[in-house]
Amino acid sequence: MATAAAITIIGLVIGVLLGLLGGGGAILAVPALVYIIGLPVTQAIPMSLIVVAAAATTGAYPRFRKKLINWRLAAIFAAAGMPAAALGTVVGRAVPQDILLAGFAVVMIAAGIRMLRKPDHVGTACTVVDSRTGVAKVNWRRCSSRSIPAGIGVGFVTGMFGVGGGFLVIPALVLLLGITMPVAVGTSLVVIAANSAAGLLGYIGSVSLDLKITALFTAAAIVGSLVAGRFSTKISAQRLQRWFAYLVFVIAFGISAELIVRTILEAT
Repeated sequence: MATAAAITIIGLVIGVLLGLLGGGGAILAVPALVYIIGLPVTQAIPMSLIVVAAAATTGAYPRFRKKLINWRLAAIFAAAGMPAAALGTVVGRAVPQDILLAGFAVVMIAAGIRMLRKPDHVGTACTVVDSRTGVAKVNWRRCSSRSIPAGIGVGFVTGMFGVGGGFLVIPALVLLLGITMPVAVGTSLVVIAANSAAGLLGYIGSVSLDLKITALFTAAAIVGSLVAGRFSTKISAQRLQRWFAYLVFVIAFGISAELIVRTILEAT
């Protein structure tokens, strides 16, 4: 019962954050599953990928209805990121659990720093924003040199650590390509769903998951994402993102401290 309640709460939180911010919430999934639920990293990562893919797809739907998704850019990021996600899965499965957790802590710190940075300028050399719809039209020749490497990096991180990568996608869309923030969030959710699905393929047949926990976790994240989608325009996303970044720092340092203490104890 306690495990079911904890899974439900974690799923709701991740879904809400994905729905509001277009990314970031998924970075809580793996440490929560490892340190709260007690799952090994090898099970936490594929379970996280399932939940992230489902919640991101759900969160993208209301933005699809509002035409706040740049499908061409999403396709470029996904095409570059999905093979990289599959490669990241292979690498992640070959890395020892403690090293993987240490790397995850580094990714969390990088994510927190990204979330605290204000997008005070945009790379308008790549895009022209339609004043009626807010959707950016892309200059493909100028954008490909930026979007393809960014897509590969995001995909690899997704596959290796079981995170959506939205904390990387959104800065790339806003700062490098000049996409407006509402469209960046919607586009990010599509990319997250595609990369998470690609990363999950590497675990099929090799990892046994608790289907009841996975289903409950996924359902809670979907509900959270739907709720967030309804209230996304009424909540200060920037303030939420700032406080969420602080939480990410605390968790990252907690993981690092636990690894250091355990290493010292095992050495003595």
